[in-house]
Amino acid sequence: MAKRSGIGKIAMWILLGLLFIGLGGFGAATLSGNIRSVGTVGSKSIPVDSYARQLQNEIQAISQQTGQPLPFARAQEIGLDRAVLQRLVRNRALDHETSELGLSIGDTALRDEILQIPAFQGVDGTFDREGYRFALQQGGLSEAEFEISLREEAARTLLQGAVLGGVKMPETFAETLVGYVAEQRDFTWGLLDEDHLAAPLPLANKQELRSYYDENTDKFMLPDTKMISYALLTPDAMIDEITVPEEELRAEYEARADVYNQPERRLVERLVFADQEAADQAAAALEVGGTQFRNLVEERGLTLADIDLGDVSRLELDAAGEAVFNAAVGEIVGPQASPLGPALFRVNGVLPAQATSFEEARAELQEELAQARAVRAVEARAQDIDDQLAGGATLEQLANETKMELGSIAWHPGAQEGIAAYADFRDAANALKADDFAKINQLEDGSIFAMRLDEELPARVKPFDAATAEVRKALRTERTLAALTTQAEALAPTLEGAVAFQAAGLDAHIETEQRRNAFITNTPAGFMSEVFEMSVGEIRVLPSEDSVVIVRLDAITAAGDAPENIALLSQLGAQMDQALAQDLFTIYSDDVVRRAVPQVDQRALQAVHVNFP
Repeated sequence: MAKRSGIGKIAMWILLGLLFIGLGGFGAATLSGNIRSVGTVGSKSIPVDSYARQLQNEIQAISQQTGQPLPFARAQEIGLDRAVLQRLVRNRALDHETSELGLSIGDTALRDEILQIPAFQGVDGTFDREGYRFALQQGGLSEAEFEISLREEAARTLLQGAVLGGVKMPETFAETLVGYVAEQRDFTWGLLDEDHLAAPLPLANKQELRSYYDENTDKFMLPDTKMISYALLTPDAMIDEITVPEEELRAEYEARADVYNQPERRLVERLVFADQEAADQAAAALEVGGTQFRNLVEERGLTLADIDLGDVSRLELDAAGEAVFNAAVGEIVGPQASPLGPALFRVNGVLPAQATSFEEARAELQEELAQARAVRAVEARAQDIDDQLAGGATLEQLANETKMELGSIAWHPGAQEGIAAYADFRDAANALKADDFAKINQLEDGSIFAMRLDEELPARVKPFDAATAEVRKALRTERTLAALTTQAEALAPTLEGAVAFQAAGLDAHIETEQRRNAFITNTPAGFMSEVFEMSVGEIRVLPSEDSVVIVRLDAITAAGDAPENIALLSQLGAQMDQALAQDLFTIYSDDVVRRAVPQVDQRALQAVHVNFP
């Protein structure tokens, strides 16, 4: 029965594919009557219809996924036609191989499965010969063609099953992976930084700094830099020209009445009950049973955050407003009616009424409205300034004749200071070339700017005088690490006991059951890799950027039979089996294709392609 069920599924997929991928609208009738195939693979031909149908199906699938039509030219650009042809060549090569091997399904098995396909059954559940013929006719196939395709598909499935059957990756492979991933380490570590130095380091003199600089110039490099001049006009530069009419200020004040004039409010939590009886029982428990309000909340499976109403006005609390607003902070009110049912209310705070007069709000309103007008004023100037630039005006002339501010910047991709704080400027600077004409660009705050590339400087060594602070810091760090490493290596032999780290004046960090992917704060890069290379009892000194870590490995724990390890082993085993089987079948099918010697008719392909829009 399993075999018959599998063949039935194959038949259904073939039929559904034929009915739904547009066979009726794209067939051999649209092609030259002399063209029947686009090539041969061994003893099997690749029918024109099969290629056209599958190519059309792939194009339709991508169009449905993207929501946009896929032109055939674009389909060719992404290699869709070649992918379809390669799949057909592979399938026909396997069909040739099954023929050579004599693999097929018997007539009786084929007949039984066709009889059981629901699409070919009448209203009484029995096979409908006329329905069978009509369904295939709608798909553009004869009965013989359909049955041949069904036999070939079933034979390919049998062949694949024979190749893949029993393929299993050796268990050692998955066990090794799980052992690697799930192994654990226990270790103790301590950190030595500058505060642990046995003696303070002397300050480096200028000669030492210069020598270090000369020996390590690669550490003090300036990046590729663009020397850029720019002219910038900001809304702030226009503020002194802006006047906001009194009526506009008052209109804006009225529009924000709910902001400037707020009634008294309360910070409230509301616990709603299903009915009045449940609410009364909860209130009684609070009064005589010593129950806390939090307990009532948790008994309902809620948290205080779930019942928090935030700050609310008297009117927002409806019928409970009067009682809640008359209660003191911390008091519990109710049961009171609420839109969701009877509830208890707890008052957590009082927010007094807020009344801001127009005169008090004037300065804030003036600033906001003036800023908005200034942004519009800058926008209004942008086109005129751009026209001046197009007419040959320089940045310097614009700075003299307008309110634009002239500036310069040594820009590189890491620059974030001044005007480079704007992402729009950084994008424009990155694209700027020496022969670009200055033009107006806009920044995210409404400012506008124009820029000019004056010079490009390649990566170079920063002058010693400019790099002195960096040199001093780098040299001190290097000397600190060297001194700490020497100090740590001297301590290492004394750190074997349980309290040895503390005895050495170190803070002992004890880590247990750590895996390779663990992240331990304040440890150097690659720390866990080092730990997993160590043997039990081994001590290593690992330098970091400005500190040194001493680590001692205390224990190694193998993966073991924990449930999560067993599940991982099973999952990896299945994945490896599947990957191995797929690789084997790919190798086998590649060989089948090679031996079948495919021959593709390019003229036939072109005859198909011209029918696609």
